[in-house]
This record gives sequence, structure tokens and C-alpha cells, in this order.
Amino acid sequence: MSADLDRSRPIWRQVAEVISGRIAAGTYPPGSRVLGIVELSAEFNIAASTAQKALAHLRDTGEVRTELGLGTFVADK
Repeated sequence: MSADLDRSRPIWRQVAEVISGRIAAGTYPPGSRVLGIVELSAEFNIAASTAQKALAHLRDTGEVRTELGLGTFVADK
């Protein structure tokens, strides 16, 4: 499910907003794995560094947590 991205706004922020919206909607319930860097890059047709920045923002806001070698998961709230 690809989203239309507005090239006049930071792409990483838009991707983070889409993932955040999916979390809020229950598409990704607490504890579930969210798309990784490679998967986000493919879905949104973006650079890996952009996907990484979006996930880093979601980690910084406490919406997701990353377990090394396992992936990124929705934080339990």
C-alpha cells in the first residue's frame, strides 16, 4: 500500500506519518513488527537513508523500538 508523497515536504517525515497512522489505526498493533528499511524503501520508492531517518524519528518519539537483529516493533503503551 504505497502512499502518494508530497515532494515539497520532507519525505522521511511523511513516511513516519504514514507508519504512525498505521499504528494508530491498528494495522500495526503493539508488539507487532513494522516494515524495515529495505521494505519501506521498496514500498515508498525512497532511499534507504530516508527510510532509516523515518524509523529513527519514530524511535525518538517512542512509537517503535528496535531489537538488533530482529527488527522494529510497535512500542507497548
